[in-house]
Amino acid sequence: MVSMASSTETSKWLTLSVTLALATVSTSAAVSVYYWSKRRTQDSVDKLIKELQKSLKESLEKCAAERQGRIRAQQDLRKAMLQAKTENLETIYPMATIAIIRSCFSTRNGTPRQPLIVPLARALLTFDTSRVPPSSLEGLEEYSHCWIIYVFHLNTDLEKLWKHPSRSKLKAKVRVPRLKGEKKGLFATRSPHRPCPIGLTVAKVESIQGNSILLSGVDLVNGTPVLDVKPYLPYCDSIKEAIVPNWVKMDDMLAVGSVDFSDDFLATLTRYWPAMVKKSLYKSPEEFKSLIKQVLSWDIRSVSQRIQDEEEEEESSTNESHDTIYHVNLEGFDVTYRITLNGNVLVEDITLVLLT
Repeated sequence: MVSMASSTETSKWLTLSVTLALATVSTSAAVSVYYWSKRRTQDSVDKLIKELQKSLKESLEKCAAERQGRIRAQQDLRKAMLQAKTENLETIYPMATIAIIRSCFSTRNGTPRQPLIVPLARALLTFDTSRVPPSSLEGLEEYSHCWIIYVFHLNTDLEKLWKHPSRSKLKAKVRVPRLKGEKKGLFATRSPHRPCPIGLTVAKVESIQGNSILLSGVDLVNGTPVLDVKPYLPYCDSIKEAIVPNWVKMDDMLAVGSVDFSDDFLATLTRYWPAMVKKSLYKSPEEFKSLIKQVLSWDIRSVSQRIQDEEEEEESSTNESHDTIYHVNLEGFDVTYRITLNGNVLVEDITLVLLT
């Protein structure tokens, strides 16, 4: 009886031991499978990372090679163009208009010969937004003045100059207004008639208005195409030691004695003003009248016209006005005036003409 109980107890312990052993083996197997699976997953991730790193390296090397190729191609192109330029002076560098000038000067007549001598002369320089985003103007308002590079688009010889250069004969000398028609070499003057009709001027920056710049002190005619705008930098753009000929220093050579207006001039201008108030660059008839006075404070006649009038003056002994009536067109207004024999200007009338 005791023997049977002992045998049964032994059998239970044996069963328990086997069960525990099997459980241990199962647990070990499960743990091994887990770690094996995890290791396999980690290996796959490591492999993927290495493949991506390799692919990235190859892409970077390819981009670098392409960039080097572009640089070499650009260098070869510049070298070829430079060689062509030295061998052939007809090499052309195409340039496109980036902005257009809306100026108070409707025609060339009356447009100042130099910038800043008519402080009230205003213009709105408007950029082509398809070529120049408005954000390009950010920061320009911090400058007081800017340079403007433009085209002398109203020169009468442009077609010959550009389309038939062989037919265009360059005039080596031009008549200088300050020297009463005496001639100087083209490149010693600011004449608009040049081998390459590009102009350079400076103007005051009044404000930035979206994709436009409001300028003052301009010497630009309405419709002028603009090639570039650059800020004026006093430290390098102004040369204190600069030397110029004596005839350039004679500031009063083209100044007139005085500018007077007829009694009913302002009343006539005021009557026309409502039709212009939304289009004008000026706030009031009085301000526009001040512009007229500043413009006519300089003798805007051509050299030939001035010489002719001086010859008539020598033949006359009176101080009366010439019979000649002169015209200047400003913002679509036709202003008529006379010049007395002693050089004073009398502004007689103003009429509103169609704007172009």
